[in-house]
Amino acid sequence: MTLAALILVSGVLGDRIGRRRVYVVGVAVFAVASLACALAQDPTQLILARVVQGVGGALLTPGALAVIQASFVPEHRAAAIGTWAGASGIATALGPFVGGFLLDHGGWRWIFVINLPLAAAVLALTLRFVPESRDQQASGRLDWVGAALTVAGLGVLTWGLIGAGEATGPVTIGRCAVGLALLAAFIAYERVARPPLMPLSLFGSRVFAAANGMTFLVYGALGAVMFFLVVQLQVSAGFSPLASGLASLPVTVALFALSARFAEIAQRTGPRVPMTIGPVTCAIGVWLMAGVGAGTRYWIDVFPGMAVFALGLAALVSPLTAAVLAAAPDRLAGTASGINNAVARAGSLLAVAALPPIVGLAGDAYADPAAFTAGYRPAMLICAGLLAAGGIVSWVGLGSTQRA
Repeated sequence: MTLAALILVSGVLGDRIGRRRVYVVGVAVFAVASLACALAQDPTQLILARVVQGVGGALLTPGALAVIQASFVPEHRAAAIGTWAGASGIATALGPFVGGFLLDHGGWRWIFVINLPLAAAVLALTLRFVPESRDQQASGRLDWVGAALTVAGLGVLTWGLIGAGEATGPVTIGRCAVGLALLAAFIAYERVARPPLMPLSLFGSRVFAAANGMTFLVYGALGAVMFFLVVQLQVSAGFSPLASGLASLPVTVALFALSARFAEIAQRTGPRVPMTIGPVTCAIGVWLMAGVGAGTRYWIDVFPGMAVFALGLAALVSPLTAAVLAAAPDRLAGTASGINNAVARAGSLLAVAALPPIVGLAGDAYADPAAFTAGYRPAMLICAGLLAAGGIVSWVGLGSTQRA
């Protein structure tokens, strides 16, 4: 909740007071909170530490891209963003594998302890090599009303979505309605705020608007696909946590090997083609994996679909990121990154919260192979449809663009 609620505000803060500064603070807060998580003695302590960890995550997430945008000349940005996208994708794909290994051989506390040496290395490298940058045109006070509205709106909406499995239908609808109303008030206020927290003029760019529309659909599907697939492999196919994590290894390889290359292609040809082909290819991969269930064999039933899915993901991630940043002025790189991250998280949360009840999954169904399989297959087909829709949005919305 704190990550989703604060991510837009943290992007704006980086633009105003220093992107490296906010990034470093975010990494440090994340590390300290990770240690607190590992040392937690009861659920309340763990939850409070996770709240703080979300604050750190919100501070560092948009700052990484904003630092890259500010530190590289335009002709080198595509390759840099591609490298960043590849590394981020690798980390995301390795998460289930590393988590499964730690759960099998250590325990849940090690999931948090492992963050400490990584954070220390990041802090040392950042302080040594990363230059400071900020929006030199920023002036006046921060838009505190807009900040309060967006934090409250994103926070309440996230609360409603992640709590959908435990709350009653009317309660969930009520929370989501309040969150949406607060976000509507935020947008209305930003029209008259001086200076605005989120310049609505950014959405006057066809590339920026289309890229964020595609982000909502595609990242919603991606979050749901990985959630359903990991559970299905363990509950219905009998894979161990480690083996189900290893299933996503083709994603790691594809992102590492191809992200920078696809970013360079998008820089030369424009974002339309890779941002259309990528989601459609992902949709084909998800359709191929819809048959995973009892008796599944990895190399025959999982790997082909995962390989196709990984190729599509590599094709879309870095061109999408580059397109979002290129469509915004350099001085608003943090703001643009914060908006795109908020859209991605909202789409993922909505899909993961909404799809299970839509396909009839709740409660004991998550431990029943037959019941979960009955919901898994239509959920994957819906995700394939969302990915294909993302490709259509890119083709139509980016129709007049030539370069990212």
